[in-house]
Amino acid sequence: MTIDKSMNILIVDDYKTMLRIIRNLLKQIEFNNVEEASDGTEALAKLRGGQFGLVISDWNMQPMTGLELLQEVRADARLKQTPFIMITAESKAENVVAAKQAGVSNYIVKPFNAETLKEKIEKVLAHV
Repeated sequence: MTIDKSMNILIVDDYKTMLRIIRNLLKQIEFNNVEEASDGTEALAKLRGGQFGLVISDWNMQPMTGLELLQEVRADARLKQTPFIMITAESKAENVVAAKQAGVSNYIVKPFNAETLKEKIEKVLAHV
């Protein structure tokens, strides 16, 4: 299976440091077309205005959480097939269940490295 490394990826996090870390990890695994959003509302606007092959979003953000963003994406006919990876510092079972019920493609618990990110992306994109 070949993955299109030139696809547009949207990363969403309200911490600039985390955006930088995720961008650098993506660069390490040769994904360079990365856009950023600092919250779910901004991400949704970018998603509706562009073409993205993958969304990687933090869970804990204000005013729109990653889970709320995921629910909006899945409710939008044009966006609902977009692969969506949720990132969180919390590994609570109920969060994983809530994300799965909302249609998350995969889930990553912080901290993580480039290899973990690569594995998750490959799993998610294998089903597209």
